[in-house]
Amino acid sequence: MTNKILLKFAKKGINLSPSAYEKIMEDNDPLNLTSSIIVKLKGDDYKSKDLVSVSGEIIDKIKGELGLSKPSEDKPKVSEKPLVDIKKTEKPKPSEPLINTEKSKAKPFINKKENSTERKVETAPKKIEPKKPASIEDSKRESDKKEKYTNEIIEEASEKVSDTKVQFKRNLTKSNVEYDFKIIQDTSKKSYTSGEIENLISYFQSRYEKLHKILSKRPELRTAQKVADIEEAQTELSLILMIRDIRTTKNGHKLIEFEDDTGTIPILFSNKNEELFREAEKLVKDEVIGVIADKNGDLAIANQIINPGAQRIAKKEMDFGIVFISDVHIGSLTFLEDAFNRFIDWINCEYGNEQQREIASDIKYLVIGGDIVDGIGVYPNQEKELAIKNITEQYNEAARLLGNIRSDIKIIIAPGNHDASRVAEPQPAVPEEYAKALYELDNVEFISNPGVVSLDGINVLIYHGRSFDDLVMDIKDFSHERNDLLMEELLKKRHLAPIYGERTPLASELEDYLVIDEIPDVFHTGHVHINTYRKFNGIHLINSGTFQTQTEFQKIYNIEPTPAEVPVLHKGKYKHLKFI
Repeated sequence: MTNKILLKFAKKGINLSPSAYEKIMEDNDPLNLTSSIIVKLKGDDYKSKDLVSVSGEIIDKIKGELGLSKPSEDKPKVSEKPLVDIKKTEKPKPSEPLINTEKSKAKPFINKKENSTERKVETAPKKIEPKKPASIEDSKRESDKKEKYTNEIIEEASEKVSDTKVQFKRNLTKSNVEYDFKIIQDTSKKSYTSGEIENLISYFQSRYEKLHKILSKRPELRTAQKVADIEEAQTELSLILMIRDIRTTKNGHKLIEFEDDTGTIPILFSNKNEELFREAEKLVKDEVIGVIADKNGDLAIANQIINPGAQRIAKKEMDFGIVFISDVHIGSLTFLEDAFNRFIDWINCEYGNEQQREIASDIKYLVIGGDIVDGIGVYPNQEKELAIKNITEQYNEAARLLGNIRSDIKIIIAPGNHDASRVAEPQPAVPEEYAKALYELDNVEFISNPGVVSLDGINVLIYHGRSFDDLVMDIKDFSHERNDLLMEELLKKRHLAPIYGERTPLASELEDYLVIDEIPDVFHTGHVHINTYRKFNGIHLINSGTFQTQTEFQKIYNIEPTPAEVPVLHKGKYKHLKFI
C-alpha cells in the first residue's frame, strides 16, 4: 500500500512530507483519497514549490474541501464496480448520488471559482449534493440568451472507484458490428508544395475560386462582376472579393482594400450604419466575401456583406452513438489518467448505472480530434512538465490505454499541434514512424487535420482548432471560452483558418484544403481545452475539451479548462458526461 501511494504521487511529480503521508494514511480509503488529492494539487493554484514537499496543512485543506476532514468510522461498503445515477425529476435519496441533467442559459464554459462543478462528499452516509444551474450573463447577442445546453453529467460515485489495473481488452472478442465508414477528405498524401512563390499564388487562387463558386450561388451575387469590369459611371456594385488589408480611418470608419483576380478596390464601411459596421468588425484578412456597394465617383460605400454562409441542413436519423474527445495530452504530468481510465471503463459498459451503460453499448465510433499526446519540444522548457519524455513512448502509452477499449468501437484519430505531424496545416495523419503501436490496433483509423469522415451517413468535419487563437486576437468580441461562436463564424466564412501568416501556420499547397466545401452534420474541434456545444442551422458544433488540468500557459492567459468532460452524440441527441 505504502509503495503504491508514493508511486502515484511520484508519477505526477509530487513529493509528500512525512506529516502529509501520515494524514493520508489516517483515511479509511487512502488510495481513493490519493487520486482526489492529486487532481486537486494539479488542478488548483498550487505552485511548483508547493509540490516539492506537500505539507500536512495542504492535505488538511484539501480533505476539508472534499468533506473528509475527519476519518469516518462507518464507511459504506464499496461495490465491485463504480456506479452513478442519472436523475432528471426525482429528488435525491440520502444514500444515493445524484446526476443532474439541466437545461441552462449559461454558456458551457463555467468559471470554477464562481460556479464550481465539484461535489463535497460526506462520509457517513456519503451523498453528492445536486448541482444548481449556473447563471452566466451572455452579452454578445440576444439570440444567445435563448440557447440552452443539455448536459447529462456523469459524476464520480459515492462508492469507491476501484484502483485495480485495467485489463487489456483489445480483440478478446471478435466484433460482428457492421460499419459504414468512409473517409471523405484526407490530405495526408496530397502535399505538393515546394514553398515557392508560385505555390502561394496557386494557394490563394484556389481559395478564391472555391469560395467564389459558393458565393455566386447566392441570389444577390448572381450578377457579380470583376473589379476590372467596373465602369466609370456605374453607381451600384455587386462583387466577390478577397480582403487584402483592413484599416480604421481617423473618424472610426472601416476602410477595407479588396482584390479579385483582375484588380483591387477600396470600400468604406461607415460606422453610421451600425448593423453593417458590427458585421465588418468580424471581417479578417484573406477571407472571401460578397459586397454590395454604392459607387459615387472614386468612392465606394458598402451596403451589405454577404458571407459564403452555412445553409440549414436536414436532420438525419441515427440509431448509434459517437463519442468525441481531444487534447488528451498523454505524457504530460497534468494528464488525468484516473479520469481517462474511468472514461474507458464507461465506454466498455463497466462504469455507470444501467442507463449510462446502455448509452455506452450504443457507441460505434470514438473521434479523437488531435493532441492525443503532449509531444516533445512543442514549447520552451516543456520537458519540465512531462512524465514521458520520449515521443514514441508517449504513443506507446496511448496505444496501451486505447487498446483497453473494446474492439467493436472504431477509433478515428486526427493530429493536433502537439502531435508528431508537421506543424503547418493541413497536417498529415500521425505517422506510423512514431506511433507504430497505435497502428497495430485493428480498430484505429488515421486521418489528417482537417479531415472529413462519414460515420454511418453522419458527416463529421474534424478540425483541431488552432485558428481559434487568430480569431480571438483579431476580433474583439470573441473568446476562447465561447469557442462555439468561433466555430459558427468559421462555418459562415466557409474556411477553417482564413487568416494567413499569423499564429496558425498554413502550408501554401496548390489547393486550399481548409475551405469548407460541404456543410457537415457535425463540426468537431478541440485545442482550447474548453468544452462547448451549440446547434447552428442543424449542425452540431462540438468542442470536446481535454483530459489535462490547467497548464502554466493557460494560467498566464487566465484560461480555465473543463477537464474530463466528454461529449456524446447519442441517437442524434447531445449528451455531456463528466468523469472527474
